[in-house]
Amino acid sequence: MESVELQGLNHDHYGVIFDKYDHNHDGLINYQEFASIINSAEFRSDIPKHLIKEIFRRADTDGNNQLDRAEFVRIATHPETSHFFTHLRQRGRQYVKFLVPKPPTTRTLPTAITTVDGAYEEEYSCWPPRVAMITLSLVIIVLFMVDIIIADNMHAQGPVATDLLYDPHRRKEAWRYLTYMFVHVGKMHLIVNIFVQLMLGVPLEMVHGGWRVVLVYIAGVVAGSLGTSICDPTVKLAGASGGVYSLMTAHLATIIMNWSEMMYPLIQLIIFLILIGSDVGTAIYNRYVLMQFEPIGYAAHFFGALAGLLVGITILRNISIDRGEKWVQIIAGAIFVLLMAAAIIFNIVNPNYFPVAYV
Repeated sequence: MESVELQGLNHDHYGVIFDKYDHNHDGLINYQEFASIINSAEFRSDIPKHLIKEIFRRADTDGNNQLDRAEFVRIATHPETSHFFTHLRQRGRQYVKFLVPKPPTTRTLPTAITTVDGAYEEEYSCWPPRVAMITLSLVIIVLFMVDIIIADNMHAQGPVATDLLYDPHRRKEAWRYLTYMFVHVGKMHLIVNIFVQLMLGVPLEMVHGGWRVVLVYIAGVVAGSLGTSICDPTVKLAGASGGVYSLMTAHLATIIMNWSEMMYPLIQLIIFLILIGSDVGTAIYNRYVLMQFEPIGYAAHFFGALAGLLVGITILRNISIDRGEKWVQIIAGAIFVLLMAAAIIFNIVNPNYFPVAYV
């Protein structure tokens, strides 16, 4: 963009705007921050993404993919774009006025009011196709069908199921800590798990990508079996519930880490807390009030959920990260690694704690 002589324009005004949106106060605004400012919920219908990219490209004169204060003021006051920023400022004032029509005092509005939401929702994408959880679900269904065809039963007694389910008597066959997720006891067990993991997993994929979601899922499965081996050492495990619960709490993790970038984080948080609370409450009521000892691996559910929260915080995308959130990610990752290491060591050094292996 050519430099031009500017007269009669308030550079200080746009410098103040820059400082307001430079949230980490490093003197720079990157493209993600720039897009979140002008592509927020109230402006989304007016500003196409290609225009945002073009404005940013023209403003970034040194090509470092970040705007410093001078570049921001220059693009804001350039004749070709100044009308755009004037419109943006007017719309912003209208939005704040609508949001807070009668401020209680004459003091400056809190910084929180200027926080732009909706950036997380902008990250949803169906292209390239999100197929990781769909593929995993198809593999589970195929293995279930193989056992039905070969063994003519639906009770995890086919050759595939017996070789893959978690059996405490065969703990040395380490693959069972993971492969029990491919085994299901009956059609309803299969249908419920597949339905829930698709409903939870695919939306996560649309923002975070397949490999991150699969890692969270596998972490929940392995944590579920390791936790069960310690808390319920005689229990066999079949089903993907550990992974399903990890996906559920992964949604909690991404809400926590992207709270200011979401449009309705509190509503989403309440919904997932109700889902988790109702399941946990039902389990406690059935076991300790009704005294119903159902063959359900509650320990796998709990430790799968814990893994989903910790691993989700660690590896799922954080749309706009600050130093405090970085430390939260490091701590969550360290806690997960320490818990997994402790469970593995416990399994190795305490063989007498577990059932005797089959002869």
